[in-house]
Amino acid sequence: MTKTSAPISQEATDTTGTARADAGLTPLGDADTTMKTLRPEPSSQLVVTGVRLGTHEGFDRVVFDLTGDGAPGWFIDYNDRPVQQGSGFPIEFPGDSALEVNIDGTTYPFTLGIDPPQIGTTVGPGPIVAGVTSSGSFEGRTQFVIGVNGGKHPYSVQTLDNPSRLVIDILRR
Repeated sequence: MTKTSAPISQEATDTTGTARADAGLTPLGDADTTMKTLRPEPSSQLVVTGVRLGTHEGFDRVVFDLTGDGAPGWFIDYNDRPVQQGSGFPIEFPGDSALEVNIDGTTYPFTLGIDPPQIGTTVGPGPIVAGVTSSGSFEGRTQFVIGVNGGKHPYSVQTLDNPSRLVIDILRR
């Protein structure tokens, strides 16, 4: 996983923050269907403040906006039956496959003196991503499930800076 500082252009999004299909973006990184993991920086204290989705020629993009200090880690993999961390309750998600996203190096919003973001479930924009469901934070990890249509698709994971974001590109097969 390569870290890059290329921002997502404001011209590539509409007024809701959803990427336009005609923005001409290309996928970041190398995509496949295998598990992806990276440890966070030891002193990271980040909060996921929002989720943005976009559809582009050949792929859908999910962007997790972050605030705080440090760089995130992650544990991301397809999971047939995702469950909520801490409780073990099943997580309902749109679509027919679940790409479970665990963002590491996170903290509770009150630690940073900010109000808790109200993320919930974000409806997907394109043929691949049906939606993203937030499952909350627990012990330094914030959990989401990306509901994917059409089975398991190759995906890549990248971080971007200024502002800090975790970007997942999911390719059409």
